[in-house]
Amino acid sequence: MTYAFKQNLLPTSKYTLKAPYSMTAHFITVHNTANDASAANEVKYMNSNNNQVSYHVAVDDKEIILAIPFNRNAWHCGDGQGKGNRQSIGIEICYSKSGGARYITAEENAVQYIAKLLKEFGWGIDRVKQHYDWSKKDCPHRIRAEGRWNSFLKRIEEAMKPSTQSQQKEETKVPNTLTSTAKEDLKVLLKVAKSKGILKVDHSEKVGSMTDGEALGLLISVVKRTL
Repeated sequence: MTYAFKQNLLPTSKYTLKAPYSMTAHFITVHNTANDASAANEVKYMNSNNNQVSYHVAVDDKEIILAIPFNRNAWHCGDGQGKGNRQSIGIEICYSKSGGARYITAEENAVQYIAKLLKEFGWGIDRVKQHYDWSKKDCPHRIRAEGRWNSFLKRIEEAMKPSTQSQQKEETKVPNTLTSTAKEDLKVLLKVAKSKGILKVDHSEKVGSMTDGEALGLLISVVKRTL
């Protein structure tokens, strides 16, 4: 997956409202936005309103946008002065309300970005938390509803593994291949598509025997039916 990294920083005039404390981060907290706005629109809205709600990064299918520097806190975990709000980097994954191809790509971008941060900080996967872990809010709602939190963490761990030069060359040639855990997530998507009547046949059990190209083709077919 590829994405553009951008910054649209919160005005310092709003620090007292949305990022009032200096912070040394110890955790990364994952959220789903529960709407279908892009990362750019999410950050624009957060930066412009006067609500005491904030986060550090928004991720969609094309962009990752930094809104608050990691040395400032943000109000995203619902635990008051607890470790979630005062010691964790808040990452919002966009397009979670409707799901579909945009959300799948946004989630994979988040996986890759979180893996990058963990390596930069020298942290392990134990530093990655759900919003739920801090205040019992059902968030990230889509990942939780689909029972994929553990596989989400495994995908991050896979992304953290060093790649050999040959693997890197292969990834350059075929950038849209699916990892084994991504295929597991595709199985879940296919089951949901069948339950909602988008597909007449449940193809989920066939995913394991498919080539990457066949799996991607099936994903594209589901997406076209949902547009």
